[in-house]
Amino acid sequence: MTPPARPAAPKRVFARLRRIERRHVAEVLRTETVGGALLIVFAFLGLVWANSPWSDSYETVKDTVVGPHLWHLDLSLADWAADFLLAFFFLVAGIELKHELQVGELSDRRAAVLPVASALCGMVVPIGVYLAVSAGHEHAASGWAVPTATDIAFALAVLAVVGQNLPSALRAFLLTLAVVDDLGAIVIIAIAYTEKIDTVALVVAALLVVAFYLVQRARITNLWLNVPLGLGIWIAVHASGVHATVAGVAIGLMLRGTHNEGDKDATHQGQAQERSSPAEQVQWRLQPFSAGFCVPVFAIMSAGVDIGGDTLGNLFSNRIPLAIAAGLFVGKTVGVFGGAYLTARFTRAELSDELRWRDIAAVSTLTGVGFTVSLLIAELAFDDAPELLNLAKGGVLLGSLVSSLVAVVLLRRRNRFYVQLCGEEATEDSGEE
Repeated sequence: MTPPARPAAPKRVFARLRRIERRHVAEVLRTETVGGALLIVFAFLGLVWANSPWSDSYETVKDTVVGPHLWHLDLSLADWAADFLLAFFFLVAGIELKHELQVGELSDRRAAVLPVASALCGMVVPIGVYLAVSAGHEHAASGWAVPTATDIAFALAVLAVVGQNLPSALRAFLLTLAVVDDLGAIVIIAIAYTEKIDTVALVVAALLVVAFYLVQRARITNLWLNVPLGLGIWIAVHASGVHATVAGVAIGLMLRGTHNEGDKDATHQGQAQERSSPAEQVQWRLQPFSAGFCVPVFAIMSAGVDIGGDTLGNLFSNRIPLAIAAGLFVGKTVGVFGGAYLTARFTRAELSDELRWRDIAAVSTLTGVGFTVSLLIAELAFDDAPELLNLAKGGVLLGSLVSSLVAVVLLRRRNRFYVQLCGEEATEDSGEE
């Protein structure tokens, strides 16, 4: 007699994925389009949650304090997202900056002049636009730095979606510009929005950074040493009064970017093995965590702008949000394009042979998407004025939305141009044969 078949075990919800599934999820999260899409989705969820009948629960979750009082680690969940989770985002940005300095566009001074000049002008001009529009407002001086930042993840995601046939040099230009832009934002955060410095904690942070550098130089890759050192740097920087995301950039820059003989890591497809530096390995492992968790959590915590009551009307009548939106859309576009054009016009720097000035104009508009870093700076700038902070975030969302929509239109036109150009070249080649 055949024994009765056992019923299939029920599928557990949120069970730990198999290794092959975890690898697939990680690969998906490393793609720029997915990271940008998650950023948009979670920002939208935060906006809806903050304006829903459950808005009180949104504020309760944000304000829930977790952590010990020791070293000022008793932070709200919103602060943990901004101070701790975004440190991973800036750690990856620090590694990208190191890569650009070593082997990328920034390693060649002549090639680096154009994107660096664009990035600097793309930070100065938005400040001028912001100050001009907000002139006369009592809090105008607080938010001058909000429109200076470009969101790397979102900008690269848009470029990847709508500009598949654009020259690869344009992506390199945007990446280099955005990395320099992020470094400038970190410098601004460290200097302009640090009210009180704990000298002892800052000295401890500096000593730990030196220790971390020496460990990297000694080619010690033991996680039981490197991870506690990195965590110690973050705690010390946070306790010093400097914004804790600075620790992420410091760690990223200190990671060794050269190869060990015998250092091996999986390739993107997970099939063959190739040598890679500790910095590349850390970036490869942290990118999915940053794109799939850190940035989306920060987005949902920060993008919850209450647009009820008079907020929506004030968004278009108050000078602060209008100044931020104008700084992002007008300031970044004019600054980035103008910086590149004037640099090429009055120096020996030249635009890549693959690019045209219309390409630079289109991608300049895309740099007006400030989002992640702009929201972070807004929280630091208007921390003592909750109502104005809400409007400032609205200005960031408005400026980023307009910039992204206009950029999509311009980039799609340039993409069609290159598709047509490739078709004409293919026709000419076939005719010659």
